[in-house]
Amino acid sequence: MEKIDERIPGIDLPLMSVSQTRGVIRRSELTDAPQRAESLDNYKVCRANDIVFNKMSIRAGAMGVAAEDGLVTYHYEVMRPREGTDPHFIAYLMKSSWFTEELIKRERGIGAGNQANVRTTEVPFSVLKTIDAYIPNRVEQRAITDYLDRETARIDTLIEEQQRLIELLRERRNAVLAAAFSPGPSTKTTRVGRLLAARPSYGVLVPKYVDESEGVPFVRAGDILHLAAERPLRAIAPEQSDEYSRTKISGGEILLGVVGKMGQAAVAPRWLAGANVARAVAVLRCRDMAVAPLLCAWLASSDFLRQAELATSGDSIQPTLGMKDLARFEINLPTNPQAAADLAGQTAKINTLIAETERFIELAGERRSALITAAVTGQIDVREAA
Repeated sequence: MEKIDERIPGIDLPLMSVSQTRGVIRRSELTDAPQRAESLDNYKVCRANDIVFNKMSIRAGAMGVAAEDGLVTYHYEVMRPREGTDPHFIAYLMKSSWFTEELIKRERGIGAGNQANVRTTEVPFSVLKTIDAYIPNRVEQRAITDYLDRETARIDTLIEEQQRLIELLRERRNAVLAAAFSPGPSTKTTRVGRLLAARPSYGVLVPKYVDESEGVPFVRAGDILHLAAERPLRAIAPEQSDEYSRTKISGGEILLGVVGKMGQAAVAPRWLAGANVARAVAVLRCRDMAVAPLLCAWLASSDFLRQAELATSGDSIQPTLGMKDLARFEINLPTNPQAAADLAGQTAKINTLIAETERFIELAGERRSALITAAVTGQIDVREAA
């Protein structure tokens, strides 16, 4: 590949963007928001069959082959294949886990996946030039590309179907919650603070993680919806856990994500006793343990999300729900014990299905990544696979 930095002031070409899943496409297909720059004269020109990648998101797979000529911002690098090189093969190679590992070896600040406490830096062409890779002949490149196009399309279709299933399940859950928490003779309006034994407490910012087998489990916001499956959690040193004893979990508390996307809540299972929570998580302890499942279910309802949106509307960068605001929220609590039990059962089944489907999507994504890596590094013979 060779680096291309072509700029033609006044040229009439569509503005392009790079999507992790769709590759290089017109920006208008992703958003109808107006472009930020007043002039596109300093934008780079990419030609059909050029590879374009986002220097800030290369490890996340933000790259692809341009299907048409267009303009891209300076955050993107443009590369052109030399004679005998298939750009689609190179794009797959750059999406492989092998390639990501090679980047990590060379660029300080680049981490794999969603690794915590890692500063992501730009990956310029000068870094890519140092990577040596085996490139088969053009015929083999085309065979590998055709195989991966076919197999990844199957996986992508399956993932899309599962994502639609999740949307339907969430719609069903929202309908169940809306019916249960609607004001009426079967509910009693109260404030959230009156249901709690103490003021909710935020988690803590812990800078150092240790091996899971040696440390104390540490719950982050992304872990909340997966606690029922007892998936491994990041761990912190015991002395760190003792230092933050006020957020230590005993089991039965409600864990609520309070930064960014709201509505992630779960009752802490008993096996989490002794664990800590991250700063983006709040710990809610109910006066009556029987109320905890109901309150937890309400925290995923449109009623809660509406009040949370109003309370955090002034912070558009990273909305954070204040605990005083939460305590003032009003909830229409079901008064019929049987209705409460039925609601808990229905939402638990739906949440389980959602969690299982999300796990399936995660595994499918891992399968897709492993398939790409195996094909471009010669671990599988695509002729036999075909």
